[in-house]
Amino acid sequence: MKHFLTGVLLSMALASNSANPHDIRFHNEATDTTKINTILLDATKATEGMSPEARVAYIGKEFLGTPYVSGTLEGGDTETLTINLDEMDCTTYVETVMALAYTIGEGRTSWRDFAYNLERLRYRSGEMKGYGSRLHYPSDWVVDNVHRGNFKEVTGILAGCEHQVKSLDFITRNRDKYPALADSIAYDQIRNMELGYRNHRYPYIKTSKLAIKDISSQLREGDIILITTKTPGLDVQHMGIIVIEKGEPYLMHASSAAGSVVVDKRALKEYMRRNRSATGIRVLRLNE
Repeated sequence: MKHFLTGVLLSMALASNSANPHDIRFHNEATDTTKINTILLDATKATEGMSPEARVAYIGKEFLGTPYVSGTLEGGDTETLTINLDEMDCTTYVETVMALAYTIGEGRTSWRDFAYNLERLRYRSGEMKGYGSRLHYPSDWVVDNVHRGNFKEVTGILAGCEHQVKSLDFITRNRDKYPALADSIAYDQIRNMELGYRNHRYPYIKTSKLAIKDISSQLREGDIILITTKTPGLDVQHMGIIVIEKGEPYLMHASSAAGSVVVDKRALKEYMRRNRSATGIRVLRLNE
């Protein structure tokens, strides 16, 4: 009885903290909620006993072929928790898969629990409080979520790791590209956040080292990969999920070039070698 009451109280606490349905912007509420529930139920059975990263890979494959569409989180007068399973960019793809995998790890199978976890991953301290609360820079996203125990960054413990130092200010230097920054309060929030990332030091594995078998073999199926960039003021240009084929890591991602979620035809080392603006990768793993 004690354990039962504890579970009931936990469920009530989660329900009270999760996004209210009126605060969620679905692409198609009926199909999105049905698809979320279906994936959670099916993947719970199919991934029983799997590691969190293996669960990430399994769920990631459920979205292969989903059309690539950028900017689905933008628009509207106020920041809203956006759920869109019909259209994805690289960030919303990874966030959606991680939130689904995390929800299953909790033993939960409701779209409301998924929405709660998506908010926890996407926003600072897990709470949506306007445009400025969204974790726009991947480095900020990593710092905030690692601190709260949602996932871990393992780049620093992998062979071949080096460090890069950059000051993040791309968003405010390109204010005209972000309509929400026309609002001075939102602009000041982002600018103040950027000030905390002056000379930000983060680990990465350089592109050239991915050709070394002993280094690339450290990657696991279901690892989340952040691709670091040469672009001034920006830390990461793209992200995706690792799948292993014939002993080689490949990138599963929402690809603008392919127009959908795909497993890239080229092995990761070749994909990175051809990407001239990339400097390397960071590696994340979902916590249970």
